[in-house]
Amino acid sequence: MRIDELIVYRHFSSEEEELLQDICYLAEKYKEDKKSKTRKVFYDCMHKLLEIAGNHGFYGNIWHCFLANILVNNENVYSKACEVVGPVEGSINEAALHDIAVFKEFFDLNIASIANHLSIDGYDLIEDYVPSASESKVYNSRIRERICSLAKDLAGADTPSEMKTVLTSFYGDYGVGRFGLHKAFRILPDEKKERADIIPILNIAHVKLDDLVGYQIQKQKLIENTEAFVSGKRANNCLLYGDAGTGKSSSIKAIANEYYERGLRMIEIYKHDFRYLNDVISQIKNRNYKFIIYMDDLSFEEFETEYKYLKAVIEGGLEKKPKNVLIYATSNRRHLVRERFSDKEERDEDLHVNDTVQEKLSLSARFGVSIYFGAPDKKEYEDIVKALAQRNDVGMSEEELLAKANKWELSHGGRTGRCAAQFIDHLLGTGQDNVTEEN
Repeated sequence: MRIDELIVYRHFSSEEEELLQDICYLAEKYKEDKKSKTRKVFYDCMHKLLEIAGNHGFYGNIWHCFLANILVNNENVYSKACEVVGPVEGSINEAALHDIAVFKEFFDLNIASIANHLSIDGYDLIEDYVPSASESKVYNSRIRERICSLAKDLAGADTPSEMKTVLTSFYGDYGVGRFGLHKAFRILPDEKKERADIIPILNIAHVKLDDLVGYQIQKQKLIENTEAFVSGKRANNCLLYGDAGTGKSSSIKAIANEYYERGLRMIEIYKHDFRYLNDVISQIKNRNYKFIIYMDDLSFEEFETEYKYLKAVIEGGLEKKPKNVLIYATSNRRHLVRERFSDKEERDEDLHVNDTVQEKLSLSARFGVSIYFGAPDKKEYEDIVKALAQRNDVGMSEEELLAKANKWELSHGGRTGRCAAQFIDHLLGTGQDNVTEEN
């Protein structure tokens, strides 16, 4: 049982490799070396497994969960091929089967016999771990359940071939690594290397399109464009613009939740990191997912030049933009680059007036779909309030509810969906949701 005999499944984290090496040592030497030394290694392994289980939210046989977690996160030539085409043939298939046979030895390891030989109590914590809380610092509950379930299925396989079939099916259904497990990401720039790491966002808001009251035409346009994209048809970059608090950002988040199961992933990037756009695209262009690069509250002052990076990506240079990448942005401005009246005064000194104006105004035209989210009128605002009140079981009479809502919006930014939601939250938070004033 040696991890250095693996062919495809290599490149573990230092934490993973250290634990695997310790387990290999125990399996091979626990009867030969001094009991005091091997006992210490066993307890070290127990400590590491408990730490991993606590961070990841694993339960049951946490040794098997640890192994399953390695297999679902190891991005290699075999696992990435399986997420695209399912089971593969040829030499790489045989190399993967060789490695799965090694992992089967790990799964079949009789930890109880090692613990009994070393006179160690409490080893059953490893085989039947009950977490103290359901929270995970690494995965949300949906992902954790998938990994724990996969661990059981892999442990129940009788042969390496059966185990490989189970794992290959998982890759086909959910993919591999961070993009297979998570739906939304942000970037973490490494300014020294001019690169950016793509980091999962663990707790994306679970908003759904049906949760957004009103704006049916706007939502339909967004759905149609996204539906075409995930279906492999031609689709456009999309700009959602309009008044603040009207649901632009929430609509984008809802899209991420709606289409995750169909392979849609979302990467959020801020304008001060636009110089990393090409690097981000190079990391995702050959993966079997559809990626939306999401830019929230996008706008540029006249002195900011980051918009040129964005234009270059949208227009494409010698290498055209991959078919699995779109850009969705939200903004309070229709024209993303601010233009002032003073710009007009400078035109007299500019020999290429039209070029200067077009440089500033043409960015928004690069978005093939532009969707306007305007502030609701009084009736629309009241409809939103009533829908949210009904959804949250607010027992106040409609007359009183609307009177309070209209009073609230006067001092809280005007009539918007956000204002209506804040009003309902205020009622629920202060216990006024079931109180009706007496005449």
